[in-house]
Amino acid sequence: MKLTRFYENGAVVPGVFVSQDEILNCADFGEDWGEAFFENDGLKRLEKFLQEQGDSLPRVDAGGVTLAPAVARPSKIVCIGLNYASHAEEAGMEAPSEPVVFFKATTAWAGPNDDIVIPRDSNKTDWEVELAVVIGKRAKYVSEDEALNYVAGYGVHNDYSEREWQLEKGGQWVKGKSADTYAPFGPYLATSDEVSNPNDLRLWLNLNGEQLQDGCTSDFIFNIQQVVSYLSRFMTLLPGDVISTGTPAGVGLGFDPPVYLKEGDVVELGIDGLGMQKQMAVKER
Repeated sequence: MKLTRFYENGAVVPGVFVSQDEILNCADFGEDWGEAFFENDGLKRLEKFLQEQGDSLPRVDAGGVTLAPAVARPSKIVCIGLNYASHAEEAGMEAPSEPVVFFKATTAWAGPNDDIVIPRDSNKTDWEVELAVVIGKRAKYVSEDEALNYVAGYGVHNDYSEREWQLEKGGQWVKGKSADTYAPFGPYLATSDEVSNPNDLRLWLNLNGEQLQDGCTSDFIFNIQQVVSYLSRFMTLLPGDVISTGTPAGVGLGFDPPVYLKEGDVVELGIDGLGMQKQMAVKER
């Protein structure tokens, strides 16, 4: 299944993509795609609901609605830094010996095609196409062999970053990662059965029509199983939590001189089998 959410009369409505252009309105299911849904066997219940009632549900033109984040705002967004060999190399850093972990504030959560808002004092807003993992059930002390059993599915995430705030100011990376709109997610959550191998997916990003990132998750330093298992040693991962797994080479920071977003720029990105996003940069007034 490909779970999504869209806006109708100002409210968020849960849905499921049945084709590239058509969404089933799942309001009659009576639940949003959030922590309680995943925790209470929601995917199996939704699958049964669609088998029984899918033919009678309203169908929506995907191009005629504004997509919300594909799942409800999670309890936490956990990110893995420097997780592609190519990205570590362009950053001039040694490959880490264990995952680099940081957080994004959940208030950064945004729809896949929402404007990216460059904050008032930002001069170095950067892009990072990433594969995001959504946790399907409570995970703690999970082995690598069992890790994928705790994954509900996968989606596209753009880990926007303010590099001055992240790298040139004191303290932790979180303040350079957490501005409003800095975490667009979607267009949908593809359930884990839709993705045969999350460690071998092509991902790409274009800026104003020019391809700047073109990588594959086979370049992971730490694969999905390792990341889920590792994080579960230090924190309880709750259903609906999102793990963003790092970005390949081609971020603005890696150019000489660096390239950062300016008002009017258009960012397009995607992952094979997981859809595409498109954001226009606007400046916060």
